[in-house]
Amino acid sequence: MTFSEVRQYQFGDDVRNIDWNVTARYSEPYIKVFEEERELTMMLMADISGSEFFGTDAQFKNEIITEIAATLAFSATQNNDKIGLILFSDEIELYIPPKKGKYHVLRIIRELIEFKPNSKKTDIAMALKFMRNVMKKKAIVFVLSDFIADDYKDTLKIVSNKHDVTGIRIYDAKEENIPNLGMVQMEDEESGELLLVNTGSKSVRNNYHAYYRGRVDYFQDAFLKSGAGALDCRVDESYVKKLLGYFKRRG
Repeated sequence: MTFSEVRQYQFGDDVRNIDWNVTARYSEPYIKVFEEERELTMMLMADISGSEFFGTDAQFKNEIITEIAATLAFSATQNNDKIGLILFSDEIELYIPPKKGKYHVLRIIRELIEFKPNSKKTDIAMALKFMRNVMKKKAIVFVLSDFIADDYKDTLKIVSNKHDVTGIRIYDAKEENIPNLGMVQMEDEESGELLLVNTGSKSVRNNYHAYYRGRVDYFQDAFLKSGAGALDCRVDESYVKKLLGYFKRRG
C-alpha cells in the first residue's frame, strides 16, 4: 500500500489512519488515504542450450534472445516492476530472484551476455517446473527459446493456470530445410554427436523438414491450448515491431 492523499475523517474510517499533524492544524480529524501499489513481477526464462548458438545471417539465436530479454527488462524497469532471470539448458544454470532497480537489470544483462552453460541440452518442462516452485505469486513470464523440444505441454498448462506466460520462439529461416549439398558431416549442437548425412537424398531432407515442422507445430499447439501467448521472431526480422504488435493485440 502506498500513500495517496489526506481527506476529512468520515464515519466508519479506521482511526488508525488519522493524520494527527493535519488534524491538529485544522482542529478537525483528517485521515491518510492509501491505495494499492501497482507492483508486477516479470520473470525472464532464457534457453542457453547448444541449439541457440546457431545463425546463418548477421546474428546467432542466443544474441537475439539476449536483446529481447534486455528490451523487456528495461521496459519493466520503467514501470518500477521487479525482474528475475532463469537461464536454463537441461538444468537450471542460473537463477536471479526478482528485484527492482537499474543495477539489478544491468546484472541480468551481463549474465545473459557472459554466462557459460554447463550443459548443451534442453529441458523446457524442467525449467517451467522450477519457475513454478520459486514463484509463489503470479508473475509475467517470458520463455525465450527456439523450442526445438517437446514434452513440455502438460507442465506449461499447469504453469499458465497461475502465471501470465508468453513463449517467444527465436528461429533462423535456414533451419527449416537442409540444402542439397551431397554427403556432409554434421554435428548435433546439443549432444556433440557427429553424423555423416546424405543431403542429396530427398527422403532425408523431407524427414528433417517434417521433424522441424513437428517441433514448431508442437510449440504453437502447446501455447494455444494452455491459454498462454506465443510469438515467433526470426533472427533477421525486427523483433521490436513483433513485440509492439503482440502487446497491442494483447492489450
